[in-house]
Amino acid sequence: MAVKEAWATFKNASWLGWQMESNWAQPWLFMLYAIVRPIFASLLLVVMYMVITGGTTGALFAFIYVGSALFMFVAQVLFGAAWVIHEDREHYQTLKYLYISPANFYAYILGRSMGKVALTFVSVIITMLFGVFVLGMQIPLAAINWPLLAVAMVLGLACITAFGLALAGISFLTARHAISMNESVAGLFYLFCGAIFPISALPAWSWGFAKAIPISYWLYVMRMAIFGSGSDIVALDTAMSGYDAMTGLLILVASTLVLIVVSVGIFKLGDYIARKKGLIDMTTAY
Repeated sequence: MAVKEAWATFKNASWLGWQMESNWAQPWLFMLYAIVRPIFASLLLVVMYMVITGGTTGALFAFIYVGSALFMFVAQVLFGAAWVIHEDREHYQTLKYLYISPANFYAYILGRSMGKVALTFVSVIITMLFGVFVLGMQIPLAAINWPLLAVAMVLGLACITAFGLALAGISFLTARHAISMNESVAGLFYLFCGAIFPISALPAWSWGFAKAIPISYWLYVMRMAIFGSGSDIVALDTAMSGYDAMTGLLILVASTLVLIVVSVGIFKLGDYIARKKGLIDMTTAY
């Protein structure tokens, strides 16, 4: 019965999250936005790269472009999971009602995050297609390891969602400026996880920190799944050259499991302190 109720909460929260992400817009208008937004966001990075390199493309361009596209999941899901607390507590002022409802709160948070995940999937696919058919990025279909790609994607989303759940727990105790916290964490990952340049381009003293972040392995394995483990694109990051696909995947699995346990603990602690201090219905002029 508990599983059935949790699933019902997750399903309805996912539908609500999608409707809120699309702002209840007409489907054709929302699809237009979903297509234009990621293309122009990717073009900003492309133009900067072309100006710096003088218009050349190659392995580094593919490394940067794919990493930037995949990082959309990190930025959007981290922000989406954590921002649910502030949005429901202060903007809609429904958080206190969720507490007295029979809904499973974890399932609700995860469901609301699925709106961000669905929208980001659309954005990433459009960005990748634009890179291949318009910008000439080479992705050999024969080299794609589809099972590895699917497994890594699921694990990566679980890892990112766990980070978001931890930030949501902290958000119980913060005012609306917590958006800065979400953006700061995403920016930290953007710098150290090999999203737009190899980890080996960073100072050697920072490699240990970069390798301690699970998302570094997710991006590394995803590039291996897309381009092949022996490709020049994967070989660019010499700091990660000692890991094969299976090793990277195992590290990602272990770190994600640990992160899930830690994030649930942080969420429960934040929830407990917020209820004890009467912060569940706090408003801070959102």
